[in-house]
Amino acid sequence: MEFVLDEIYRVLSPEGEILPNRQQGMSDELALSLFRHMILTRLLDERLTAIQRQGRIGFHIGSMGEEASILGSTAALRSNDWLFPCYREFGALLWRGMPLKNYIDNMFGNANDPAKGRQMPDHYSGKPYKFGSVSSPIGTQITQAVGFAWAAKNRKDPLVTLTYFGDGATSSSEFHNGANFAGVFRTPTVLFCRNNGWAISVPTERQTASATFAQKAFAYGIRPVRVDGTDLFAVYQVTREAIEQISNGGPPVLIEALSHRLSGHSTSDDPRVYRTEAEMEAERKTDPITRLRSYFTARNLWSDAQHEALRTELDQEIKQCIDLSSKVPAPALRTMFEDVYQTMPEHLKTQWAECEAAPRAAGHGSPGH
Repeated sequence: MEFVLDEIYRVLSPEGEILPNRQQGMSDELALSLFRHMILTRLLDERLTAIQRQGRIGFHIGSMGEEASILGSTAALRSNDWLFPCYREFGALLWRGMPLKNYIDNMFGNANDPAKGRQMPDHYSGKPYKFGSVSSPIGTQITQAVGFAWAAKNRKDPLVTLTYFGDGATSSSEFHNGANFAGVFRTPTVLFCRNNGWAISVPTERQTASATFAQKAFAYGIRPVRVDGTDLFAVYQVTREAIEQISNGGPPVLIEALSHRLSGHSTSDDPRVYRTEAEMEAERKTDPITRLRSYFTARNLWSDAQHEALRTELDQEIKQCIDLSSKVPAPALRTMFEDVYQTMPEHLKTQWAECEAAPRAAGHGSPGH
């Protein structure tokens, strides 16, 4: 028997109109708040890419074109649910409460960086926000999310974990291990695949011979869903439904959100090497921000003046945070020895003292930094 999922769940038409027999599924207040966050993440992508090109930060990996997938699904989580990110989900972290200044500190790796400069830019985490740590190896967050969910299930802690990954990660052993374990032990997990058609420069057809990524769920005994990843309302609804069903004893869910990456994989990538301008221009017409803006404008909930005022306000806030973070010194040398043991053992205290007393290379500041 051939399993092919033909339906891609949508609520909004490409022109921003509610489709027949569909409902928006969230209040206007929530929808507008998410829309503002989508604009914030887009502006951050633009600004951080610019300062990376200036050599002020080393790296940035953005979410341009995938804002609806990320924020729609994150907004569907409950306050006790945990999120395990891939590396494009800084918008989700901000939505869950991390201050913008703290995120910018991470981009500079300064003394105020929550990761204390130990991670490369855009490798953030936040326990207060129930947000696991980004790690570069492909797919590792999948098994982490499943393991966390299994532990919670054994403790009878009524939470759900949601983990993001790209279409390329489905070729990793971590995807198989995580999905198989989730299915066998029925862990309360949502596996959220952001299918933007590219794993850096490798297209979908080189990743799988399956007609869809969602249908891989059948092999693991989990439920598949396909959704238009550029439709905020649709993403929110399918994720909310998945969480409710899992919380009521249902199996894990694999959501395949179809979207488009409207930029390079990261600031280290030039998509013009492997994509035509015509292809990229066609995908820009599916911009989730433009689509949602059309919806609000038609309902007299948004205007051009409001849009420009918000962009100006957010841009000023971003610039201010960048200016402040860029002036903060590097993390103190002692932070290399912290956060490993609850009580620092004597051998680390000795190494710390030796490092503090050692000479420092020119240009590296005081012994404490």
